[in-house]
Formats: sequence, C-alpha cells, structure tokens
Amino acid sequence: MTFLRREFLKRAAASAAAATAAGRVIECAADDKPQSSSPGEKLGVAVVGTGGRGSSHIDAYSGRKDTEILYLVDCDKNQAGGKQKKVGERQGRDPQIEQDYRKMLEDPAVDVVTIATPNHWHSLIGIHAVQAGKHVYVEKPVSHNVWEGRQLVEWSRKTDTLVQCGTQSRSSPSLHEAHKFIHEGNLGPIKYVVGTCYKPRKSIGKLDKPLQIPDHIDYDLWCGPAAMVDLYRPKLHYDWHWDWNTGNGDMGNQGIHQMDIARWFLNEDKLSPKIISIGGRLGYEDGGNTPNTQTVLHAYEKAPLIFETRGLPESKAAQNAGWKPMDDYRGSQIGVLVFCEKGLLVIPSYSSATAFTYDGEQIQKWSGGGDHFGNLIDAIHEGNRELLKGEILEGHLSSALCHTGGISHVLGRPATAKEVASELSGHDLIAESFDRMAEHLRKNEVNIDAEPVLSLGPWVDMDGVAETIIGNDAASRLLTRDYRDGYVVPDASA
Repeated sequence: MTFLRREFLKRAAASAAAATAAGRVIECAADDKPQSSSPGEKLGVAVVGTGGRGSSHIDAYSGRKDTEILYLVDCDKNQAGGKQKKVGERQGRDPQIEQDYRKMLEDPAVDVVTIATPNHWHSLIGIHAVQAGKHVYVEKPVSHNVWEGRQLVEWSRKTDTLVQCGTQSRSSPSLHEAHKFIHEGNLGPIKYVVGTCYKPRKSIGKLDKPLQIPDHIDYDLWCGPAAMVDLYRPKLHYDWHWDWNTGNGDMGNQGIHQMDIARWFLNEDKLSPKIISIGGRLGYEDGGNTPNTQTVLHAYEKAPLIFETRGLPESKAAQNAGWKPMDDYRGSQIGVLVFCEKGLLVIPSYSSATAFTYDGEQIQKWSGGGDHFGNLIDAIHEGNRELLKGEILEGHLSSALCHTGGISHVLGRPATAKEVASELSGHDLIAESFDRMAEHLRKNEVNIDAEPVLSLGPWVDMDGVAETIIGNDAASRLLTRDYRDGYVVPDASA
C-alpha cells in the first residue's frame, strides 16, 4: 500500500472514531475499508485493559519489531500507569495513558485494538474499534451474551476488519494435527465429547457493606454496558468473573478455551439444538453468584458435547490441605476428551494431545503451541481474514455455547440429587456426568440429597442457525441484556 493511501485510510478511520465517540453508530464506506499493510510496516497498537491478561497482550506487542504500543487504556489509572515504564523500556518510547478508550479511537495512528477488559465490555469495545477502522484482538469470551457476540461478527464483516478471538489453542499446530488425525477416521466416528474445567476456585469473601471504589477508578466507565450496582465482594478486579452482571462464571472464563476445542473437534458450525444445565455455587457462601460446580449438555445431533465445571477440590480433606488435588477425569483436568468408536483422544492442555485405545495403549502424541497474537499481525499484513486461526465467528460460536448453558442455569429451580436424577432419566450421557458431579460434591460434604441446593435448569430448545430460543420467553430475554444509556451495543442490521 502506498504511504498516501494509508494516510487517507487513517484519516477516514479517525473521522469514524470521532463519530463513535460522540455516541453515533458509524460505518466505513466501501472505498475506505482497511487494507493490508506491507510486512515491514510497524502497526500501532492500543491495549485496552491492562490487568493480568492485559499484561500478556503488552508482552506480545511491545516485543515485536512490526508493532508498537501507542496506548495503554484502563478505567483504573493506577493499573495502566504501573505498566507504562516497562513498555517504554522494551520499545524505546512510552505509550500514552488513557482512561476512556473512545479517546484512543480518534487517533489514526492506531491500527490494532487489543481488548483484555472484563467480559461485559468485550463486544462493545470491539464494535467501536472496527467501526473506527481498527483491527481487533479480543479476549475470550468475545461477548457477555449471545446477541452482542453476533453483532461483533456482523460489524467485522460490514467494516471488512479483522477480529481475532483469544482462544490461543487454535494456533497450536499440534491440535491441528490431532484434529486432522481424528477426522481422517483413525479412531472411527466421534461418539461424544467431554470438556472439563476442574480449576480451584476458593471463596471470594463477602462484605457487609458495599465495596468502596477508589478515586483512581472511573466506576461508571468500568460498569459501561452492565448495571451500575453496589458490590459486596472485597475485590473489584478479577472477581467480576463470578458475578453474572459482568462475568460468565468459570465455564465462560477458563472453560471457553475447552468449549472451543470441543466444538472445533466436533466440526460444528452452529449452536446446539438443545441445552440443559445442572449445578450451583456450592461449598461456601460468598459475594459471587455464578456456579462453581456445573454440568451442561449441548445435544448436537451427530455427537453430543458435555461440559463439566468444578471449582472445589476432590474432597473436603483436600480443601483443608490447600485446595488440592483437583479431580481428574481420564487424564483431563482442564482439557477435552474426544470419545470415538475405536479410541479416545485426550487434550489436556492448550498445545498437546494423545490418542489412546480403550485398553490404554498410546497410539500417537502431539505437542507444540503457536503465536496467536502474531497470527493476527500476519493476517493484517496479508490483508487476509482466512489466515486468522481464531476468527471472530469461531470465537462467537464457542462463547455462545457458554452463554446458553448459563441461561439454563439462571432459569433453574432448586432441586435435590434425586429430583435431578429423575429429570435426567433416559438421557444417559448427562445422567452419567451428573453422577460424577454428585459423587464429587458428596466427597466435599455438600448435602445434595436432603437439601434442594442444586439448580436444575430447564431444557432449552434452540434454532442453532438463527441463534434464537424456541418456546421460552424468559430464556429468549437472556440472549441479550438491558444496556445502560451511552453504552448500548449497536445493531448491525439496523
């Protein structure tokens, strides 16, 4: 691309960003769509959200020769300011600090916006960024609910921008090789898949009075699209994961990685037609409201997907011994199991997989990860969406599976283990998964037999292509949310 052409595009993007910042929905004209850049050209990057995961984004893009971090953006000024010097030392120039991401969007020097905020901000910042002509890397899940994730997909298409989802397993050559091995029929047809998210999650505590938000945090901006409410947990940061207002529980936090791998290996390109969830926040009472224990069935017709979440360790004794060890299901703690007709594929990490016979004999093993952050930059240089390993549509579909499982949970009724077992009679896979979960809870001395502490969700029927729920108005309403004025996700079809 010529220098003049690139500068013209940047000016067009800056004008679009100004419109977005003023609260108007904008679109790139066809002639003003972002184009590829030359391989040697340095791309300007803005990192939005500079906490734990944001630090990984900073490390990735401040250490490359073809990128420079121009902005660190965070509602918490102290959090962003603490990273500025490190970035400046690595790349030779300090990035600018901004509290409001919309100001950064006005700068035509920004080519890439990389998002590591809480979940409730992912889609809206991503949409505003692509409307401003920027390419995007957005952390998983790409959305807080199903509808807004689809809007991010459609805005990416309308603006012809590239959006990469932070499901880094997609850049693992070893998993691509294992996927090919499975779909060449080496273990026969897939019967079903189980994703496991067995990760220690202790109580986050609970306050008697609302948490006092310090002055260096713009709490109105931090809440953004979410309801602005008092918090009764000790920490603002990270523990937002365990509040439905801002997070999606561990299935939508850690588990989205495994959900994505599971759907990928099933080769499913739409949402599941039927869903049910059983679970609860069990073993303690704290300031969270998302389940720490859950099993979800996505009843795909070809091969079902079961997803299991456990935040308690393997027993009450393990709780007293430092919250370890965690359960292990056939070699998987945070991983995926692909049950085939002739054998089992175990995917215990982001970058390794092993195929076994059902007698336990190892057939083949793969290992090795890739550069997911760099994959986006390479695709931008080539101007080719198809090069993206975690393209936004893939991220949306996998995120949405977490959300629909969450919908069934939220609408659940209190139940004992016996009542759950009765509801699941005749549904062998989810019944077996629940039996494993029930045994786990009993070992943790959670009384699921006499007390209705479990949430037994309704069966939710979906049109997986249209991404709509059939015959359940309460569930349909949970496909989206009520957005606060000034933070409304724009409808791409409007």
